[in-house]
Amino acid sequence: MAKKHYVSNSSESVRMFKSNFLESLTKVHYAVPLLFWVPVIAYFIWRANAIGELGFGTIALYLVYGLGFWTLAEYVLHRWVFHYELPGKLGRRIHFIFHGVHHDYPKDRLRLVMPLSASIPMATIIYLIFSLFFSTYYLAAFFAGFLIGYLVYDECHYAIHHANFKSGFLKRIKDHHMLHHYADPEKGFGVSSYFWDKIFGTTFSKKSEKRKVDNSTLQR
Repeated sequence: MAKKHYVSNSSESVRMFKSNFLESLTKVHYAVPLLFWVPVIAYFIWRANAIGELGFGTIALYLVYGLGFWTLAEYVLHRWVFHYELPGKLGRRIHFIFHGVHHDYPKDRLRLVMPLSASIPMATIIYLIFSLFFSTYYLAAFFAGFLIGYLVYDECHYAIHHANFKSGFLKRIKDHHMLHHYADPEKGFGVSSYFWDKIFGTTFSKKSEKRKVDNSTLQR
């Protein structure tokens, strides 16, 4: 029988680095991504319109394209990057730093949204990749939509773990994500939606969805 992964049942945290500076880079309040990235999004929209002279209809269209592409990126990153573990002790350590700590301590409030120390370099790399396919001002509109999708994901992830939704879409995605944490971490990679889980066949069966999970678990 495979060894069951440790999952903390409290809101405790765990120290990841001996260095206080490095440790501080791993924790962030849920409002920080909003305070940092909303002005960046506004700048890209302004750049597309004021400098690139793109109409608001075109900008809106590319915002939707970027937002839609984010949903796929969210799935791909979660499934094939965050859940990928290189062999050996170093591989386990790297995986723990990037994502394993969240699975071990899912109620740690300061590790539920991506810290700027990770999101800024990642966004920079993704922007440079996108620049190979889009001209400057269309990219500005597209990337703004992509960042909006990222913010929805980040804040949604925090809410899923700390809000008690009674019904509706948010309740469904909360249950979906809790099954990922407490039933099968190899399924349910979508966080802000489960669309791509259905496309790639990693959603949970109806039996799993209907199965009663401990109430205290579903409130995490």
